Amino acid sequence: MVDESKYNILFKVESPKDIRDFNIHQLKELCSEIRNYMVDVVSQIGGHFGGGLGAVELTVALHKVFNTPVDKIVWDTGHQAYPHKIITGRREKLKTIRQLNGISGFLKRSESEYDEFGAGHATTSISAALGIAAANKINGEPNKKVIAIIGDGAMTGGMAYEAMNNAGFQKQNLIVVLNDNNMSIAPNVWQISNYFNEVISHPEYNKFKGAIWDLTGKLDQFGDRLRSVAGRVESGIKAIVTPGMLFEALGFRYFGPVNGHNVSKLVKIFEHTKELSGPIMVHVISEKGKGYKPAEGKQSQFHGVTPFDKVTGEMQKKSGALPSYTSVFGKALVEIMRENEKVVGITAAMPDGTGLSFC
Repeated sequence: MVDESKYNILFKVESPKDIRDFNIHQLKELCSEIRNYMVDVVSQIGGHFGGGLGAVELTVALHKVFNTPVDKIVWDTGHQAYPHKIITGRREKLKTIRQLNGISGFLKRSESEYDEFGAGHATTSISAALGIAAANKINGEPNKKVIAIIGDGAMTGGMAYEAMNNAGFQKQNLIVVLNDNNMSIAPNVWQISNYFNEVISHPEYNKFKGAIWDLTGKLDQFGDRLRSVAGRVESGIKAIVTPGMLFEALGFRYFGPVNGHNVSKLVKIFEHTKELSGPIMVHVISEKGKGYKPAEGKQSQFHGVTPFDKVTGEMQKKSGALPSYTSVFGKALVEIMRENEKVVGITAAMPDGTGLSFC
């Protein structure tokens, strides 16, 4: 059972509309209570865990800033969307997740108007969001916002880059949030980068930049030279303080890296970037399992869990339980490979989940 008396703010939130007027202090408290609620519920029933813990502040900031469900949020994988389900009217139903007649472990369009795109696994979000953005333009609604959230693991899939290339070519109004919880691309978050990105995403900066572009456009060849110099200066600064050159080359304006657990900074950068047009990339650094010590120390193990002791993090084992098919497969493959060195095991990017952690 969940002790509701220890939650001061979460149980007052029935939809994202309830948090739109929250101040930063209230948003921080909400984030803390969402994490505690996830620990309370998932420790009893099991489910996807670490990814959701790492996406709490990101989820809250997105629903705070954007007018969902009019603005569309497209999650790449459902396992990071438990906080999204909690604040979009399914808090109580979370206790039934992945159970008979319960709610889905992934996004499901028939389940909620906030689940814009049903997806189980990775790399589809940018393509889907691009399609929605294109539809908005055709329907004469280009001011509706479309946000795709994709993880660093999913960015290894070619479909993501095909979609980004297409988005950059079309210049659609699209925001892609790279939720990077492994730091496989980005360096550590540092203050100069934070400051620079706050500056270049600020409406006044973009207004000033637009005015300079208009002025130099009236100066014939001299103006063209000034524009060239100004462009090189801005590109040079970005090359020094951000890792966004690839995304810029694909036609995206890049902002980041941003601390994914600082809800104040996330709200600020989303408030700035939502006013910009064209393809936008916001690079967020997060930590899988954030806020729950056992999960922070064993990120792979706590990706998806069976019921566990929420104090120690120790998984509960059923006495006399049969081994899983996955573990049987992994052990059998090891034996086959010992007998035949030409046998190769290929993992689908998750050795534990495919039984190949034995290899």
